[in-house]
Amino acid sequence: MNSAKVFSNGRALRALLMFSFYLLTVAPLLAQGPAGRASDETAIREIVKKYLDARDRRDAQAVEGLFTSDADQLVSSGEWRKGRSEVVSGTLASSQRTSGSRTIAIESIRFVAAGVALADGRYEIGGPAGGESRKMWTTLLLTRGAKGWQIAAIRNMLPAPPATTR
Repeated sequence: MNSAKVFSNGRALRALLMFSFYLLTVAPLLAQGPAGRASDETAIREIVKKYLDARDRRDAQAVEGLFTSDADQLVSSGEWRKGRSEVVSGTLASSQRTSGSRTIAIESIRFVAAGVALADGRYEIGGPAGGESRKMWTTLLLTRGAKGWQIAAIRNMLPAPPATTR
């Protein structure tokens, strides 16, 4: 059977397109079994830990290495840092202004596509010298590339007040 006849048949072309879609999008997700997912979750948690450690040390080079070149960060004050250099300088300036320890307790990691993950967690900045701490929520978007997992975006949010009942 010649290929012109096969591809003139709409069903064969649709089947080929569906198979191609499967190979490019679905198969990589299914191939990542529980062991692969667990090692990726461990690597992502380690990136978050390295981020906090680099901030504490105010190590610009270490912070820079954790982010993609096009990373962005929207902080709870509404400042939107776009690009790795703005993220790094804003992060270090914020650490300088706001002393106190920072913790991020990752509560969930969801893989939204092959090499793309959302990590959600509670973010707390401990108050300086026993002062009041700030409790927030953070979402990190991470991508896996040639350098391994890197942070592509961060969204920090203050918790919403409880809904009033009527």
